[in-house]
Amino acid sequence: MTVPQSLARLTAVELSAGVASGALSAERVAREHLDRIAEREPSVGAWVHLDPDQVMTQARALDRAAVQGPLHGVPVGIKDIIATADMPTQYGSPIYRHHRPPWDAACVVALRAAGAIIFGKTVTTEFATSYAGKTVNPHDPTRTPGGSSSGSAAAVADFMVPLALGTQTGGSVIRPASFCGVVGYKPSFAAINRHGVKPLSESLDTVGVMARSVADAALLVAVVTGRHAWARPPQVDAPRIGVWRTPTWEQGAPETIAALEGAIHTFEERGARVEDVSVAPIFAQADSAHHDIEHFEMARALAFEAREHADRLSAVLKGRLAQGMRCAPERYDHGLAVAAECRRALSQVFARYDVLLAPSAIGEAPKGLTSTGNAVFNRIWTLFGVPAITIPAARGPNGLPVGIQIIGGMGADIKALAVSAWAMRALGQQLGDATGELARVC
Repeated sequence: MTVPQSLARLTAVELSAGVASGALSAERVAREHLDRIAEREPSVGAWVHLDPDQVMTQARALDRAAVQGPLHGVPVGIKDIIATADMPTQYGSPIYRHHRPPWDAACVVALRAAGAIIFGKTVTTEFATSYAGKTVNPHDPTRTPGGSSSGSAAAVADFMVPLALGTQTGGSVIRPASFCGVVGYKPSFAAINRHGVKPLSESLDTVGVMARSVADAALLVAVVTGRHAWARPPQVDAPRIGVWRTPTWEQGAPETIAALEGAIHTFEERGARVEDVSVAPIFAQADSAHHDIEHFEMARALAFEAREHADRLSAVLKGRLAQGMRCAPERYDHGLAVAAECRRALSQVFARYDVLLAPSAIGEAPKGLTSTGNAVFNRIWTLFGVPAITIPAARGPNGLPVGIQIIGGMGADIKALAVSAWAMRALGQQLGDATGELARVC
């Protein structure tokens, strides 16, 4: 392979191939990414724990060993609600400052077995909820990177690592990926084992990934799930795409609506069959059902922290926990019933379409760092448990990324990945800068 001036610009697929062939060493890969972090971290604030000596020790050990797997020598960031035995896991809360679990989460074990270099822990909001951490948007430090997987999105977008793990309970993978201009992939519910991930909502929590290409995102999820076919989605030529103009469509900013309409035009030009989806009335109840389920379960998942450490919780989180305690079990049960009915109705929609197309976020990343943005265009897909992938699609009025979201049927991740790769190639031909570069390797 031809080695570029900066290895930090390579994708995970390219880095893996370079290390496996002997053209690159894990030590060099690690050093160049650490150099990038040293240069940019003071401005971006993506990391809550990173020990360069620990990183280099891992890299040198990998260089002495035979190739362990498809991520051998590839740097990966880990959201700081995911347990790591050799690094602190602090959940974005002062309650757990310097806390170190005695085990790795299941997904971290899988990454190590595949030869990944665990670079460190990326910033999360408080317990992966609403209260923002220190991270800024690498495109504009006056704007949010999104949340709760803020550090993971920013680190990947700023070429600090090619891959990072995040989690999504509402919109915590898709929205920050859209704001930061990277690929975010929330797999089907429970596709990635959650053992070792701090629970927030058992019915909704989903481990997902950040990458700069669809191929990289697919590779990472294939490694941690053991579904190796997902790393090689088939080529598609003329997908059937349903446009989901959600009950909250009017909340979309002009740049989001323009990005969707532009994508529709491009996809049709390239042979896709695109049409609006007829939405059943039950879907109008999905957003409130998600709200009730999330808050009811959150109040119980964080009951210990609320009882023993209430003075160390943010006012924002305490307010949300109070909402959860006020939610009657009957209302919670109704939310679960609505979710089940919606999933049944959605399966009928996917009999007609390969994927659905929807907004990734309201618009560009908003100004300010106290809010991580609105998850209104994400929550229902988390509730339904279906795979969701955001890809960079346009630039907004301030030059910031705007993503579009591609949704697959439950368990149909490989089809969603295939269409997302096709879509990113199509859109990349008309986008410049980093987004165009991404399309080359999607």
